[in-house]
Amino acid sequence: MKTIIIVGGSKGIGNATLKELVGENNIINISRSEPKMSHQNLTHYTCDVTLDELPEITNADCLIYSPGSINLKPFKRMSIEGFKSDFEINVISAIKCIQKYLPILKKSNSASILMFSTVASKLGMPFHTSVATSKSAVEGLVKSLGAELAPTIRVNAIAPTVTNTDLASKILRNENMIERVTERHPLKKILSPKEVSDMASFLISEKASSISGQIFQLDCGIVTFKM
Repeated sequence: MKTIIIVGGSKGIGNATLKELVGENNIINISRSEPKMSHQNLTHYTCDVTLDELPEITNADCLIYSPGSINLKPFKRMSIEGFKSDFEINVISAIKCIQKYLPILKKSNSASILMFSTVASKLGMPFHTSVATSKSAVEGLVKSLGAELAPTIRVNAIAPTVTNTDLASKILRNENMIERVTERHPLKKILSPKEVSDMASFLISEKASSISGQIFQLDCGIVTFKM
């Protein structure tokens, strides 16, 4: 049974990942709000990782950092503070968590770190300058840190397309928008949080023991195919 730290496990993809893993692992969740579930394998710490001191944890095999932002505006309306806020959530706080828990991860025989990017880092999309900039930094961090921590700790990321979560509610705000977004994808679908959590579960498992420094695009074909 692994001990897995999930940052941001109360909502969205982080919550789906928590639910996927809690049955067979000890889960330590760190988030501003408490998950709407209880389990004997779940420990929760209420913490805003952008502001607060991180809790002391004595052992862990895996760190999953899932907080993110979707701040979609025309570039001329994006303030410097908006860019800074997105970078703080997606990059700086992730670095803060990794630096805090790296010493205990190094004690594990099967340590891994998992982060999240976005298809917008590969696919130029209007109004995505802030999120694409910060998530591109995440991808650079994954590759550089993966090289630095090899062979002790594996580091990977998942880059999902639009996923049906509260975070994407402005994009998927009505049936017409859902249909338009779905039709843009060659596979004629968008992602469910469960699909992303399935990939997360695989990437931290022993089945992925030879994978590090990779960005896995769950894109429903939108990046790869031109149709």
